[in-house]
Amino acid sequence: MAKVKTSELRAKNKADLLKQLDELKKELSQLRVAQVTGGAPARLARIRVVRKDIARVLTVVNTTQKEQLRLFYANKKHIPLDLRPKRTRAIRRRLAPSEANKLTRRATIQRTFNPQRRFALRV
Repeated sequence: MAKVKTSELRAKNKADLLKQLDELKKELSQLRVAQVTGGAPARLARIRVVRKDIARVLTVVNTTQKEQLRLFYANKKHIPLDLRPKRTRAIRRRLAPSEANKLTRRATIQRTFNPQRRFALRV
């Protein structure tokens, strides 16, 4: 069996992917038994390929699941933390632009009674 291609995996549905994952895990366990009993070196080299194939299948399953969750929460008010943009900790803690531009009551009163002065300059 050749290496599994990610493009082929993305075309499959979740049930097929989980079925293929079970088959790969069974194959890996058989290869591990062959390794302990002293199987052929050519067959033992396949362990690495099967492990990588399992990782590919799991990656495709997880990414498709996350895409579905992103679609589900697209227009919702609250989004789970793992779906929010990561950025940096400082940026996440920063005030939102609308909050940062707000003025206190005192500042608004000062602005209304003491507007910015206009100066006429001769050139």
